[in-house]
Amino acid sequence: MSYLLDTNIVSFVIKDNIKIRQKLQSLRFQRVKIYISCITYFEVKRGFLAVDAPKQRERFNQLYQDYEIIFLDDLAILEKAAEIHANLRLRGVPIQTEDILIAATAMIKGFTVVSNDSDFLRIEGLSLENWTE
Repeated sequence: MSYLLDTNIVSFVIKDNIKIRQKLQSLRFQRVKIYISCITYFEVKRGFLAVDAPKQRERFNQLYQDYEIIFLDDLAILEKAAEIHANLRLRGVPIQTEDILIAATAMIKGFTVVSNDSDFLRIEGLSLENWTE
């Protein structure tokens, strides 16, 4: 099993959440693959441009070097994202585009999304875990 960390989980790591850090260390010891989406990278970086947080910025710079960043370089991801968006809109339960792209990436790559965001529960067929519970 491989994991794709959502932005809120990366934020927990940056804030040095012990529970999340221990889970990541345990999985690393087991040689489980853990990834970060380029969307998460974008969301975190734009946040740092809006505030002065040098310690958190340094933690993120270290973190993203430890995990492979997955890019939107596969048309299948965009096709899946469009499908998810349409499905959610037709059901009247839309979510942020960034979350849709993260979910689509995970579904196409066969990853489990790790998130504390209940919006992901709306996406049918998504493998999802919440390590904060």
